[in-house]
Amino acid sequence: MTIAQTIKDELLIRMDDLPWIPMVEGVDFKLLRACNVTGAWTVYFRAAAGASFPRHQHYGAGEYMVTKGRMVYRAGEAGAGDYGYEPLGAIHELTSFPEYTELYFTNSGPVVFIEENGTVNSILDNFTLVEMAENCEGGK
Repeated sequence: MTIAQTIKDELLIRMDDLPWIPMVEGVDFKLLRACNVTGAWTVYFRAAAGASFPRHQHYGAGEYMVTKGRMVYRAGEAGAGDYGYEPLGAIHELTSFPEYTELYFTNSGPVVFIEENGTVNSILDNFTLVEMAENCEGGK
């Protein structure tokens, strides 16, 4: 199945067939779905102990479920089996992983990585994720 097919078709994905794609230092993802119509996207993250996501703002609501490990952020600490919802506009100063962690994450729009002064560092959206997956060795 190509990435283009995953955008528009009904899906059944074999997680073991997908490559891990580097995102930020210590954090990789598997792209499960990216919709070029709604902007929604779904990934499965793995984070090394001590890894983190820098300050970011959600331009679409997100939902996650931690399947292994622990994640610490503004709402508290989420462990294996915990579910969380992140509303549109939420700003997270730092999301950290004190131990090896895996989590399922789906978002209804972009996540914008920002400096304290509001300067945009990067934007993570459905198009960026597809591009990252297609550029990853074995990602096509």
